[in-house]
Amino acid sequence: RKHPLEIPPPSEKDWLKDDEEDFFLQDPDRKRDALPQPFRMINKLVMLVFENAMEIIERREMLREAQKLKVQPTKCFPTAEFQVTGRANCLAVSGKYIFVGLSEGLAAFKVSDCKEVCAWDAAKTEICAIEASDLGNERHVLLAVDEMGLVWLFCFHKESFLLIKILNEVEDISKRSACVEVVLSPRGDYAGVLLQGNTKAWLEIYRLPKDSWLKEMEKNPGAAAGLACRERRTQHSSQADIFLLQESPVSANKADAKLSLPVLLLKVKPPKPITGSSFKSPLDALKKVDDGSMLGLGYNHLIKDSQWEQQEAIFRSTYREYLEAEGERDSKEEIPRHATFHFLLPSWILQMGPEMKVQPGVPAGISVHWDGSHNLCLYLLNRPLKERADSDLKPDVVWPCAAPIACSTVSSCSRYLALACEDATITIWDKQLGYPLSVTAILEERLIRSIHFL
Repeated sequence: RKHPLEIPPPSEKDWLKDDEEDFFLQDPDRKRDALPQPFRMINKLVMLVFENAMEIIERREMLREAQKLKVQPTKCFPTAEFQVTGRANCLAVSGKYIFVGLSEGLAAFKVSDCKEVCAWDAAKTEICAIEASDLGNERHVLLAVDEMGLVWLFCFHKESFLLIKILNEVEDISKRSACVEVVLSPRGDYAGVLLQGNTKAWLEIYRLPKDSWLKEMEKNPGAAAGLACRERRTQHSSQADIFLLQESPVSANKADAKLSLPVLLLKVKPPKPITGSSFKSPLDALKKVDDGSMLGLGYNHLIKDSQWEQQEAIFRSTYREYLEAEGERDSKEEIPRHATFHFLLPSWILQMGPEMKVQPGVPAGISVHWDGSHNLCLYLLNRPLKERADSDLKPDVVWPCAAPIACSTVSSCSRYLALACEDATITIWDKQLGYPLSVTAILEERLIRSIHFL
């Protein structure tokens, strides 16, 4: 032959298909068990779904195992329950009693067995808030706020409610002021009531004569027997115990037990907006200052109204485009109508004179800051008798802050005071030593609405 032998090119029918490239790995016994199309494609899709499902299951199993390694919170279930008449709006615990504000009156329950011991419903009024404090010798003081904003002062003694006084009751209903918040000092020596009228707001601080109450109740032990308590009668039924009310002949506005009334110590009004000065010289402004031992509220200055107006005009002309983008806002300063206040134990930050007697565990002052104010005002509770409670009261100590104070709180030991400002800055003060422990600024500016010690 002239030419050597050549391998002929393969024909198309001899080409290996994609799904037959691994034919040598297949089981010879299953040669005829291969599924034809399109069943092989369906089989592949089903296997793909199955594999994805197994991956999800394995991932969830890993997360479940990691969750088991974490400390699980303790689940608490109720150990007992007590049934009330009507709707329960609020409650407070003092000593071995639980006081509940109902849709009609008050009720007292024992903590040990959750049984009702006494109730008051003479006024048929709904109680919305309660503050209670243990006075010792099985006596408790209560402040209850009803739906109309009236503050009812009670003394709970020998399982009976003694109505002492309605603190903000007036004869003319149009002049009535509603209560916004009530606070009792830890041992019940003082009570604070924040009131709001139609156009103004103010804070009233009362001294509670708890020692006099004990002596008066010992002299007249039967005074508490007939005051607005309802008798509890139980009927055994398959559902629950049903409490039957007994109407009390005692009026809600008059207390049979003639106990000493609380004494109004302070009436704190919100700070007035700072306006232009009327002083003609620095000497006139210095005459208004009592002494130079503390910072004031900024009223005694020499800035005229024309200077304020000129500064406002320069600001508006400089930042006109930004003001137009945000829209015009009312620049008139309004008197704040809400305040946050705390009772403070004796410490270095309260400048008390040697003539003032200080008792351990009894508050010596209060701290007050109004909404939108930069100043934390401190007032002494042991004030001279010559100062009237309704006079224009000035703070004894003023702490100015760089930004308006948003909220504040006092630790349970009453030693530490925390202030949170609107610029997201938190300051912890040691009242015993009189200096700040730490100042923390949150990087992301956020509005702090509440702060608590743990």
